[in-house]
Amino acid sequence: MSAMEKGEQGAVAEYTQDGSVDMRGNPVLRSKRGGWTACSFIVVYELVERMAYYGIASNLVIYLTDKLHQGTVEASNNVTNWSGTVFLTPLLGAYVADAYLGRYWTFVVGSAIYLMGMVLLTLAVSLPVLKPPPCDGSVCPRASALQLGVYFGGLYIVAFGNGGTKPNISTIGADQFDEFDPREKMHKLSFFNWWMITIFVGILFSSTVLVYLQDNISWSIGYGIPTLGLMISISIFLAGTKLYRHKLPQGSPFTRMGKVIAAAFSKWRVPVPADAKELHELELESYTKKRKFRMDSTNAMKFLNKAAVKNDDGSGSPANKWNLCTVTQVEETKQIVKLVPLLVTMFVPCTLIAQTNTLFVKQGTTMNRHMGSHFQIPAASLGAFVTLTMLVAVVVYDRIFVKAVRHYTKNPRGITILTRMGIGLVLQVVTMATASVIENRRLDYARSHGLDKTGGQLSLTIFVLLPQFVLMGLADAFLVVGKIEFFYDQAPESMKSLGTAMSLLAYGVGNILSSFLLSLVTRITSERGNAWVTNNLNACHLDYYYAFLTVLAAVNFLAFAAISSRYRYRAESTETIDIVMGVQVEKAMVQPEPKA
Repeated sequence: MSAMEKGEQGAVAEYTQDGSVDMRGNPVLRSKRGGWTACSFIVVYELVERMAYYGIASNLVIYLTDKLHQGTVEASNNVTNWSGTVFLTPLLGAYVADAYLGRYWTFVVGSAIYLMGMVLLTLAVSLPVLKPPPCDGSVCPRASALQLGVYFGGLYIVAFGNGGTKPNISTIGADQFDEFDPREKMHKLSFFNWWMITIFVGILFSSTVLVYLQDNISWSIGYGIPTLGLMISISIFLAGTKLYRHKLPQGSPFTRMGKVIAAAFSKWRVPVPADAKELHELELESYTKKRKFRMDSTNAMKFLNKAAVKNDDGSGSPANKWNLCTVTQVEETKQIVKLVPLLVTMFVPCTLIAQTNTLFVKQGTTMNRHMGSHFQIPAASLGAFVTLTMLVAVVVYDRIFVKAVRHYTKNPRGITILTRMGIGLVLQVVTMATASVIENRRLDYARSHGLDKTGGQLSLTIFVLLPQFVLMGLADAFLVVGKIEFFYDQAPESMKSLGTAMSLLAYGVGNILSSFLLSLVTRITSERGNAWVTNNLNACHLDYYYAFLTVLAAVNFLAFAAISSRYRYRAESTETIDIVMGVQVEKAMVQPEPKA
């Protein structure tokens, strides 16, 4: 603790009440650390990191097909398999952060690995020996094992590093606001919206400037700029270290949840006491000394309460015994288990989002992309309209819609998080239906001009595809922001990194599901002699595939609506202490939101 902080210990109200500490584990003054000042360093990193990631992802399918000479289905599946890995590794990062290193140090290690991967990718697209020779007419030599190994090695090193950065950086940002301070709590409600705006700006730069440089100038420059930017942004993040509030690691959430489930099943015949006070729980001081939160017992998933039933002799044995857990551990497990059904309903929506960087882009390569006589729009640049739409929609939502609706709903968020996500799901159904109709018309145009035989480029402007990109951006403004906020907000205080990782897990599974569905549909339709997706997009039935995804999205929305209608938002009574005076001060969390 700094001398200035020590000198102000009398100002009790100035200390954060959510257990925030500095790098040495000391309590922190609200005025000295955290808030928007600390977030500014964190936001700069996220801005550049998203630029780096989407600088690769936005145009990856083009690099794989044009430079590594892979087919449409193979390249699309490689993109979604890599993207899936990118969003699955955060589970490992969340585990390490919560159990061992804490969010800050897990992020630092992850960012170093991330940077190594970016450097390797830049070398892979720059050195002639690491690139296959260009096509000679219709003959395109396959990439060698070395060339594929280096390029994909770089991709998956980036994915591994992302596991340490992605679940922790947004959580570190949210940790800069004290849940128990009314003013800071209101700032926290807007944090995720503005966080997404920062991401959108990074994506917008990638899908316009970077993809243009890659397509028209040099892949080396297109990869080198984000690599250099990432290096600088990591330095900026480290420069803000003294301003950050930190949360101490509180043990592996997976171990605690596994212990609760095992203990409950081991005592499945033991009755649960009618009085919840008879269940095993530690004294309040045990939590306040460690700056943790104690939770009250609930009747939801009552079977798990058996894990907190005391031994036959009625003694409160230590909570670390495998067959006895505290009420708080049981309730934390319940909160995570409650999120699982809703997490499953996010898999299909993330599959639809994956089409933006794969099949949507390949559609664009078949169309007229010229503006004037000299400028040609990169096919991946239409992704900028997804970002622009999201950017405008989120600002309007946060600054106009929420304020207008809050007056009637009395909800600080305007509408519930699940309602926001539901609106996004409906918009996704509309998006895929629109994409199917547009693709049907594109195919009709190709056939009427005989381009289904030759596979040539259509004279039809690429902007015909604009509605599906804009609608996807509008859907993401509701769904993506809501999803991140929901899983963070509804996770227990000691498992926030896990909550963030769960929202990212949906992307991982969704991308892998995209690969599975595309391969399955291609195989089945090919066996029947009329493949829906082929290398020649003018001679296939991509419109049928989009229609299939539309039906899948509609069914998924019905499942989401059924599950969310029964969901109860968490309402935990938390107790914290005044860190300086040692006085116990009970703080009640915000009342639960109504049903979605």
